[in-house]
Amino acid sequence: MQTDYHQWFSPALGQDMEVKVYGYYGKPVIVFPAQGGRFFDFENFGMVAAVESFIESGRIKLFCVDSVDNQSWANFQAHPADRARRHQDYDRYIVEELTPFVRQHCNDSTEKFIATGVSMGGYHAGNFFFRHPDIFDTTIAISGVHRLNMFVGDYMDENVYFNSPIHYLPNLNDPWFIDQYCQSNIILCCGQGAWEEEMISDAHRMRQILENKNIPHWVDFWGYDVNHDWPWWRKMLPYFLENLDLSPFSA
Repeated sequence: MQTDYHQWFSPALGQDMEVKVYGYYGKPVIVFPAQGGRFFDFENFGMVAAVESFIESGRIKLFCVDSVDNQSWANFQAHPADRARRHQDYDRYIVEELTPFVRQHCNDSTEKFIATGVSMGGYHAGNFFFRHPDIFDTTIAISGVHRLNMFVGDYMDENVYFNSPIHYLPNLNDPWFIDQYCQSNIILCCGQGAWEEEMISDAHRMRQILENKNIPHWVDFWGYDVNHDWPWWRKMLPYFLENLDLSPFSA
């Protein structure tokens, strides 16, 4: 498997950020790590191996990125407003720095991306998709929350609101956004076993919101033995990729 490592100083974040790319061709997949995670976690926890057939056949190309969760939502020593502002820096990094890098790496393709991740990465996969449907046309959000209460409690400001899909989506009626969502693949999934309680609740609420807006979606609840853990996530991601229309690369 072809791999490619990159590092650069991010003006948006004021620090070095790292990215590892897996594959030659295929639809770009932005992989957000679990809470506080790094670009290498997806490989270390066997997720890259789990989707190797999709990479080697040229159906997808993975871009595994760093998080700054420990500086933003999970930085419990900081005020929620400061954490939210730090996440906005991360948003600028993804949109203004990573996105052009991915397009260039894919020979300036205008194709939209898949956003995926597990746990906190599942939150990011959903939130970045809903905020930026000009960049993403697919989300596979696995075992993620879709609101920020477990991090910031009842605190709310503009930056928290617009990064909490359960809060902003019900009030979003812009026809352009709705049209983009309707043309996209929206996949939200969680198990019903240990440590999935918050995720189950949020997934039910997201299904209700999307149904109310007539936005096509797939909210999938796996079994009561399916825990919030890597062995199940290694089964989930290839299952959902197999259900997408991903054409193998042909020279």
